[in-house]
Amino acid sequence: MIDILVEMAGYPFIVKAVLVGSLVSMCAALLGVSLVLKRYSMIGDGLSHVGFGALAIATALNASPLPVAIPIVIAAAFLLLRLSENSKIKGDAAIALIATSSLAVGVIVISRTTGMNTDVCNYMFGSILAMSKADVYLSVILSLIVLVLFIMFYNKLFAITFDEIFAKTTGVKTGLYNMLIAFLTAITIVIGIRLMGAMLISSLIIFPALSSMRVFKKFKSVTLSSLVISTTSFFTGIVISFVWETPAGASVVMVNVIMFLLFWLISVIMRLGKN
Repeated sequence: MIDILVEMAGYPFIVKAVLVGSLVSMCAALLGVSLVLKRYSMIGDGLSHVGFGALAIATALNASPLPVAIPIVIAAAFLLLRLSENSKIKGDAAIALIATSSLAVGVIVISRTTGMNTDVCNYMFGSILAMSKADVYLSVILSLIVLVLFIMFYNKLFAITFDEIFAKTTGVKTGLYNMLIAFLTAITIVIGIRLMGAMLISSLIIFPALSSMRVFKKFKSVTLSSLVISTTSFFTGIVISFVWETPAGASVVMVNVIMFLLFWLISVIMRLGKN
């Protein structure tokens, strides 16, 4: 195992992928708990489709992908939040509306410009080779911003996650903090698409949180457990991808699936032990 890790460390693109992927996994895990509890878990899937459309536009314009995609996905996150709260188009319907529209725009733009080439597969399913040095620097900075903001406003996010109405009556600006969650999620989705792909990035948000909730019940315990599961699954998936030459994004997802099944089994054993 040590030999494999040493060999992996000899490839700069793998080191970059592990660095960025670990930070993205941490961000996704922290936000995932709130999103799942607020029943906004599919917002990650919707924003990933928006990200694909934005990346397609950036490719067509020969522009740097992240600076183009970030403001577009952030705007889509705020729009989804507004539609879900104040429109007759609720929740999953709003997400489906924006997601499918964005995906269609992306496919049309690509088909009319570069064609359905390897870059499209990278955006759809991820590639550890896709990140340039500039992307890595920007991704690290943005990931650190997400982590710092989450820690700074942890108590407020906890309040609106569990009882938004009560939080509002105590003076918490629930609308502002819901927008903060949407903002942080949008950034996490964009920087994660390069590694995981638009089709798989939402798994980093959903699986660790669901796995943790099988065993732990307190918000803090679930959050910390989700953090450990997410980063461990990502690193394990990258190692499996390197050894068996499987797609990195899909390998990470399958490790997350195994972790979910493992935690589900532990929860069953714990219930049986109480009876």
